[in-house]
Amino acid sequence: MRTNRKLRNRIDRSIDKMGYRTLTFQCDDEIVTIALSVPEKRNAISAQMIADLLAALDQAEVSPARVVILTGAGKAFCAGMDLDELQHMARQTQQKNLEDARRMTKLLYRLYSFPKPVVAAVNGAAIAGGCGLAAVADLILAVPEARFGYTEVRIGFTPALVSVFLRRRISDTHVRDLLLTGRIIDAAEAHRIGLVTEVVPMEGLMERAREVAALLLAASPTAVAQTKKLLISFDRAAIRAELEVAIETNADIRSTPDFREGVSAFLEKRPPKWSGH
Repeated sequence: MRTNRKLRNRIDRSIDKMGYRTLTFQCDDEIVTIALSVPEKRNAISAQMIADLLAALDQAEVSPARVVILTGAGKAFCAGMDLDELQHMARQTQQKNLEDARRMTKLLYRLYSFPKPVVAAVNGAAIAGGCGLAAVADLILAVPEARFGYTEVRIGFTPALVSVFLRRRISDTHVRDLLLTGRIIDAAEAHRIGLVTEVVPMEGLMERAREVAALLLAASPTAVAQTKKLLISFDRAAIRAELEVAIETNADIRSTPDFREGVSAFLEKRPPKWSGH
């Protein structure tokens, strides 16, 4: 307990000093709410956001809170990778690509294996890596207007990292459909295939998220923690092995002509001209 208190104080001092640049962190009693907060970029994922989320999760872990709610500010939950960083990816070295892939993997696995329950309150579009962030939560609430999709193949990319977790959430039939076509689905279909736990009206989303949190808080904290630990333990070795393969795949695809063409076409708002390489 003394070590946790020291760690908590150190984290709190660090956050107070530097602040979060891409999210807000709020702790009310036993619930932490983390809101992605770059609405002008539809809460797109950047290196800064990954760092902020990892720090926020560290802070949440040592806080008195027993449940984490993850949501987004503005009209989107998370629209995927930041466009500036996406463009930069196509010019990076293999080593830098591997480092980037490992950084995103660390965030996804941290959310997936977080010792406290995580409830995603999806307030709008959750696309590509943004859909990945939602899919590693324990429970996913979504507004009817929310849209979900893994659109990576449409820009010459491979949904490698997210596939490791998605295939543990929905059936192989639906995994292949979403990942190979890159199509976007609405909240109702996401609920039907098991990606979303519950569809909630926009005006009641955060209230319902707190109601779900209350259900988790009403249970034995020891039992909830041990149950989540048990569920994670079943696949831990397999997930880590699969993530290593996914990291290599994620980095390798970035050096292909199709990836460079896909990113250029996306940024220039034109149809891509695939070379098949």
